[in-house]
Amino acid sequence: MNLNLTLIGQAIAFAVFVWFCMKFVWPPVMQALQERQKKIADGLDAASRATRDLELAQEQAAEQLKESKEQAAQIIEQAHKRANQMIEEARDNARLEGERMIESARGEIEQETQRAKEELRTQVAALAIQGAERILDSSIDEAKHRELVDKLAAEL
Repeated sequence: MNLNLTLIGQAIAFAVFVWFCMKFVWPPVMQALQERQKKIADGLDAASRATRDLELAQEQAAEQLKESKEQAAQIIEQAHKRANQMIEEARDNARLEGERMIESARGEIEQETQRAKEELRTQVAALAIQGAERILDSSIDEAKHRELVDKLAAEL
């Protein structure tokens, strides 16, 4: 009977040990395992979210870079257009200024020509009167002289 009683005592001790483990040891171990699983799952979710966020951020950065390049290209194109426009305006202004200077020079030449013609008329009239005086051997008074010069100038 010793064997039976020992076996029953061991079975009872084992049952108490199992009950004790199930009641006091097993729940904290299971809770720790569940918490660890939850932390691992949360970590994996966070890593997945971080990967998605990183991909999204990279896409946004690429899009912004593309937009910035397009804007820079537009600004450069506008600058080239404006520079060409300024060059054309400068050419037009220079051409107009040159034409204006040519017209001014032509006007001055015309005035000088008229002045020279008038002076030449006066000199020709004076020479004609001097020649006539010498031919006639007579002197004409100043008033008569002016009248003849004006008359000759009008005829010429």
